[in-house]
Amino acid sequence: MRLLLDTHVLLWALHDPDELSPRAREALVDPTHVVYVSSATVWEASIKQALGKLRGADDLPAKIREQRFDELPIELEHAALAGELPRHHADPFDRMLVAQATCEGLTIVTRDERISRYDVPVLAA
Repeated sequence: MRLLLDTHVLLWALHDPDELSPRAREALVDPTHVVYVSSATVWEASIKQALGKLRGADDLPAKIREQRFDELPIELEHAALAGELPRHHADPFDRMLVAQATCEGLTIVTRDERISRYDVPVLAA
C-alpha cells in the first residue's frame, strides 16, 4: 500500500502515535508500505506554527527523514488538478493532498471526513 499522510496524522505519528487508530498505526510501520509526506503538509504545518496555532512542527524535514517517510513534491499536474477539484473541501492544503493522491495512486491517511467526498482511497486515522 502507498500512503499519503494528512498533516494531523504526520504530527500524531511523530509525537503521539496512540492517537492513531490501530489500523493506521500498523499501516505506517508495515515495511511493505511506502509512506509519503507532501511538501504541502510541511508548508501547512510551518505556517500554522508561525501563527502560533501549532506546536511540535519544529524541524519537520529532519523528523520525516528519520522516520524514513518519502517526500512527495508538488508537481505541475498536482497543482492543476487541485484547482479543478469540486469544492467539497475549502482547505487548499487538503485539496492538494487529494490531487496528489489522485495523480499518484495513493491512499490518504486522515481523520478528515470531508476528504472522503472525493474519489480517492482513504484510510481512517
